[in-house]
Amino acid sequence: MSSEYVLTLSCPDRPGVVAAVSGLLAERGCNIIESQQFGDRVSERFFMRVQFAASVPEDGLRAAFAGLASEFAMDFKLHDVAVKSRVLVMVSKLGHCLNDLLYRTRSGLLDIEIVAVASNHPDLRPLTQSYGIDYHHLPVTPETKARQEGEILALVEHYQADLVVLARYMQVLSEDLCVKLAGQVINIHHSFLPSFKGAKPYHQAHSRGVKLIGATAHYVTADLDEGPIIEQEVARVNHTHSADDLAAVGRDLECLALARAVRWHVEQRVLPDGHKTIIFPR
Repeated sequence: MSSEYVLTLSCPDRPGVVAAVSGLLAERGCNIIESQQFGDRVSERFFMRVQFAASVPEDGLRAAFAGLASEFAMDFKLHDVAVKSRVLVMVSKLGHCLNDLLYRTRSGLLDIEIVAVASNHPDLRPLTQSYGIDYHHLPVTPETKARQEGEILALVEHYQADLVVLARYMQVLSEDLCVKLAGQVINIHHSFLPSFKGAKPYHQAHSRGVKLIGATAHYVTADLDEGPIIEQEVARVNHTHSADDLAAVGRDLECLALARAVRWHVEQRVLPDGHKTIIFPR
């Protein structure tokens, strides 16, 4: 019986990396299903994603790649494709992104397990529980923020969540929480930033007659809304669109960008490269 794995790696760019990886896999009778690579001439780092089938034990593969990593100063991850990512979704009052993720997961369009939903408001409990998923109401004020974020970390540990998705969670995570969950939190927001900040950004954009609107999905860092971008979606609008029309289009774009970012993350198609990301899509 064979299993499928995804190997992702980055290392200083030098000759022989692809040959070493493919040779190691060939020596162990592995069959490469998909392979993508990229050499960043600015950072002088090499990035690679290889999906392969193997009939040898996972521990043996990890040990073999550890030896290769030492030789090439390589950072690598090995992921068993059969193991679904466990996702904690966080939301406030707007439910379009949560609803989209729940539907895509139930219908098999998104191969994840949503283990729980947490919110600073109770509004989306009925939607969440209609899917048979636990809902946790975690109200927060400036005075209780530290305690509430401790409860978030407790949920991550309790549910053994691999990923936290901020599906229009309208609270800023503290620097401490961002550090503890580095590389494990994806956020979605409209792409008007930094031009139109604060309340009613679509109304602000409408009053300025914008012609393009969009959404950005990115990893969360301590720099507010400036984490490495994973995916963006855009749509053209014109003078016939009202502010409410813009908001409706924006909601659809947010759903698309977020779902794609989550999918690429759990399929190990996103590799960090400093303040940006390398994406190996299908």
